[in-house]
Amino acid sequence: MSSPRVESIACTSPAGIHKMAYYDWGDPDNRDVLLCVHGLTRNGRDFDMVAQRLSKRYRVICPDIVGRGLSDWLPNPAGYQVPQYASDILTLLARLQPASLTWLGTSMGGLIAMVYCGLVAKARRGKAPMPPARLSVSIPDPIVPISRLILNDVGPRVEPESLLRIGSYLSEIKEFDSYASAVAYIREASASFGLQTDEQWDMFARHYFVEKDGKWIKHYDPSIAGGFTGMTPESMAKGEQYLWGCSRESVCLPWSCMVISLICCPYLQSSVCWPAIRMPARSTLPEWGTHLV
Repeated sequence: MSSPRVESIACTSPAGIHKMAYYDWGDPDNRDVLLCVHGLTRNGRDFDMVAQRLSKRYRVICPDIVGRGLSDWLPNPAGYQVPQYASDILTLLARLQPASLTWLGTSMGGLIAMVYCGLVAKARRGKAPMPPARLSVSIPDPIVPISRLILNDVGPRVEPESLLRIGSYLSEIKEFDSYASAVAYIREASASFGLQTDEQWDMFARHYFVEKDGKWIKHYDPSIAGGFTGMTPESMAKGEQYLWGCSRESVCLPWSCMVISLICCPYLQSSVCWPAIRMPARSTLPEWGTHLV
């Protein structure tokens, strides 16, 4: 399959309804789903090569998280938060209803996975009052657990200095007169990412920039920087504590399988990211795992 189907779903936030686009690769009747979730300023087309390679085995779904790519921009930038993204993914999975779910999350996409794991675990443990009518009726469980989880370049702890640095570059308005100038910029800005050839850099930049009024601009809403500008040491510490709780849920539940890659990520200190977490003994690495991380 050389190109994906482009679909969208309607999601909700306190500001109203927004559309989230996603790229659908492979057999739409295949209920074994590989969900690929991108990093902070990227989009679902980052996974084109992965999707082309694996779409014979999986239905590969690659969303553009809201504010990126083809998805809507939120009217209130305060909505650009991981809990909102996890809610949108929950809506997407309610449509797909996979029989098994493998999640590949890069950077922010991994943080969304951790929060999603926490939400699923909380729902499974919940003791909400049951309506009397449910005592005699069996209904399917709509919650989709993760069967395999692959985290790429992310952990529960992100260095505070890095978060502030991210906020500063996100809000930069960059315009380029040509696509070649845009590629030259990203080659310099992302030199630590380890890409080697002109073809690799072209693939990295192709869906990161979009042409508008004769200029090449970044393909995301600059307002996503708003979530970083108001951070305090206290809010960072609370966020890290919450993510540690979610990450422990993702490792300890029997359906989890975690692979960690910390290659070339400038925002983490690998010695403090996962000091007390081990892969469950019963988990097995999918045979294609080493090609993805």
